Amino acid sequence: MAAYILRRLLLVIPTLFGIMVVNFTLVQFVPGGPVEQIIAQLQGGGDVFEGFAGGGGDAEGSSVIEANDSYAGRQGLPPELIAELQEQFGLDKPPLERFGLMLWNYMQFDFGESYFRKIDVTELVLEKMPVSISLGLWSTLIAYMISIPMGIRKALRDGSRFDTWTSGVIIAAYAIPSFLFAIMLLVLFAGGSYWQIFPLRGLTSDNWESLSLFGKIADYAWHIALPVIASTIGAFATLTLLTKNSFLDEIKKQYVITARAKGLSEHRVLYGHVFRNAMLIVIAGFPAVFIGVFFSGSLIIETIFSLDGLGRLGFEAAVARDYPVIFGTLFIFGLMSLVVGILSDIMYVLVDPRIDFEKREG
Repeated sequence: MAAYILRRLLLVIPTLFGIMVVNFTLVQFVPGGPVEQIIAQLQGGGDVFEGFAGGGGDAEGSSVIEANDSYAGRQGLPPELIAELQEQFGLDKPPLERFGLMLWNYMQFDFGESYFRKIDVTELVLEKMPVSISLGLWSTLIAYMISIPMGIRKALRDGSRFDTWTSGVIIAAYAIPSFLFAIMLLVLFAGGSYWQIFPLRGLTSDNWESLSLFGKIADYAWHIALPVIASTIGAFATLTLLTKNSFLDEIKKQYVITARAKGLSEHRVLYGHVFRNAMLIVIAGFPAVFIGVFFSGSLIIETIFSLDGLGRLGFEAAVARDYPVIFGTLFIFGLMSLVVGILSDIMYVLVDPRIDFEKREG
C-alpha cells in the first residue's frame, strides 16, 4: 500500500502541471483581459465585454493589448498609460515567461496577489473556504442520512411498489440540474412569487453578533437550509442506489443463509452482519462524495444564493479576469481533488483490508 500511495503522490505533480498548462493556454484566447477591464472603467464604458459583443477586438492574445486604433478601449488613452498597465499586471512579458514564473511561485505556494482586491490569493482563499466547506459538509451528511435508510429499505423491498416509485423519484431528482432546482426553491420559498420563508442571500443575518448561542445556530440553519437542499438533490441518488445494491449483494451471500439457518432473527442478521459489511464501501466513499458535492455545487449554488465562498470567488475572478485568483483557485481545487482521491483509496483499504490496489495495478 505504501508503494501505491507513493506512486499516487508522485502523479500529483504532472497532473497539476497539465491542469495549469491547459487553463493557462485557454485563458490566452479569452477576450477581455484585466488591462481591458481597467481601460473600460477609465473610459466610463462600463463592462469591457460590451465591445466584444459587437465584434470588436481579437480573441487571440487577450492578455496583450493589440496596437489597433479601432479597438474601443484604446481610443482616447495614451499608449504610455496602456504600457504602464501591462507592466503593472506583468502582461508585458511573453506568455511562456509568465507561465514559467507562475509555476516557480506555485512550487513555493506563492499564488500572488489579486489584481483588483489587493490581497494575497492564499488569504483570500482561506477567507472564503469555510463557507464552501460548510456547504459541502452539510450536504454530504444529509445525503448520507437520507441515502442509507432509503437504500436499505429499497433493498429489503426489492421489486415492490415502494422500490419502483422511489427509484422514479431518485432518477427524476438526479436528472434535475442543481441550478434549476435552486432557482425553483428561491421562487417558491425565498420571496419569489409565493412564500417568503427563507432568506434570499448570505449565511447569517445582520444582527448575528447580538444573537444568543441558540439564536446563532437557528439563524445559521435558517440561512443554509435552501443552499444545502439544492446541492443535496443530486448527491443522494447515487448513494441510495449504491447502498441498495451493496445490501442486495451481501444478502445473497452464504454467511447470511447460514445465520438465518442458525435461527437468528431477521433484525440481527440484517443489522448485526449484513449492515456492517454492506456499509464498508458506502462509508469509505465519504471523502469522494464530499469533494464531488464541494466542487459541483460550490460555483452554481454560491452564486445563486449569494454565498461568499470559493465558488462565487472563482466566478467573480473569471468575470473580472483576475488571473492570480483564477489560477490560484484552480490549483488549490485540483490539489484538493487529487489528495482527497488518495485519502478515499486509503479509506477503502482501512475499512476493508481485502482491497489491494497494488495487486489490481499489477
